Amino acid sequence: MNKDEIMKILPHRDNMLLIDQAEVVDGVAHARKTITGDEWFLKGHFPGHPVVPGVILCEILAQSASVLLADGQTQGATPYFTSLNNVRFKNSVFPGDTLETECVITKSKASFYFASGKGYVNGKLCVSADFSFALIRG
Repeated sequence: MNKDEIMKILPHRDNMLLIDQAEVVDGVAHARKTITGDEWFLKGHFPGHPVVPGVILCEILAQSASVLLADGQTQGATPYFTSLNNVRFKNSVFPGDTLETECVITKSKASFYFASGKGYVNGKLCVSADFSFALIRG
């Protein structure tokens, strides 16, 4: 999926749409985000040594997992974070890096979805987390 196709699934728009490409292979969402250095979240984090904030890495994972819900049944619903667990930051992500994610839905119950995700740069694990979100209509 390109950005236009992703925007049909996710309600996020600039500056909060944080994935550039996505695809689903065998129930696993794979997404990519190239950090250009011009992103709003790098301006103050940290001057002279920009590093992608951990909260942004978690948001990228969540948006990546959300593409698994592209079946049409979730259309018109907005995904809201409900929990983050077991979050680990292993390596920093810098301008020029491309973060590649792998996310799976581990279970669902009504409008709640539970997921697990990992983000890598050049094969090195940078972030991992278990998280959940609810789909809210209206």
